[in-house]
Amino acid sequence: MPKTTTSLARHLRDRSRGLAIAGTTLALTALTAVTALTAPASASATAATAATAAPAAAPDPVSVLTYTAKERKAALAYWTAARIKAVGKSVDLGPTGPKAKPYKGVALKTVGRLFFVNTNGADTWCTATAVKSANRSAVMTAAHCVRRGSSPGNTNTAMVFVPGYHQGKKPYGTFAVRSAATPRTWVYDSTDDLSTLAVDPDKNGRRLTDVVGGQDIAFNRPVGGTISALGYSATRPQRGEELLQCVGVAKKADGTQAIPCDMTGGSSGGPWLANFNTTTGKGTLISVNASLDSLTPTKMYGEIFGATAKKVYDKAQKS
Repeated sequence: MPKTTTSLARHLRDRSRGLAIAGTTLALTALTAVTALTAPASASATAATAATAAPAAAPDPVSVLTYTAKERKAALAYWTAARIKAVGKSVDLGPTGPKAKPYKGVALKTVGRLFFVNTNGADTWCTATAVKSANRSAVMTAAHCVRRGSSPGNTNTAMVFVPGYHQGKKPYGTFAVRSAATPRTWVYDSTDDLSTLAVDPDKNGRRLTDVVGGQDIAFNRPVGGTISALGYSATRPQRGEELLQCVGVAKKADGTQAIPCDMTGGSSGGPWLANFNTTTGKGTLISVNASLDSLTPTKMYGEIFGATAKKVYDKAQKS
């Protein structure tokens, strides 16, 4: 078992950092490469002129990381109950702040822990959410939970989603991640920190949202209104074992949006839910936890889901 240590990566205005837990100090988290397609060279109409290269085709705005069937099987075997318990015990990011409160509503089937091994070889986790989708298998999280920004080729492995996780319990099973779509802009520029995963059916052949349901998701929604942000923060006493919640009004912030919140590492990728009802557990997902304002946080930032987010989501929901 790799030694599990902590890092809280915080991506600030330049998007160079993230909120996942990874390595021994505050460090960066992880990402893949996209190959641009080039059209074949074309010759001129006469034999006298030289062949000229056609312009390169526009690169796909969405990069997709895929895991083989063998890798997915290995991921499920890797994340034993003992390993999950160990990864939480190994991380202590200080006391839970006053803005983050233990979630007290109906059990949330759709929100869970996303476990993986980062590019440093360390066991770690983020937070993720099942959403409604064409393939009934889509999960929203942060891009830095999948791959390192501005570092093509650095990708996370052994990725599994455990919806409804609570104090070691996995009431709805474990779902292996078969693909992860992220914006190409994240791969090369560390911008647009969001990702949509597609997961395998469970051991009984059931698709994710047939088991736990899915949150609605909205794109091009005006910034504003009361938002509930949720996550499995590595602060104590929870240390990733219980879901925390911040509630606040969203405001524009340098091309992103922000709410008052002091959740930290491990909460990365957790949902921002508008019109959230703690009695039904339903809301509309409008962003995910992406970054904090400082090492002693007072604000959480999330991307504004626009055209780029929609392309990422569409790519994953069709996979």
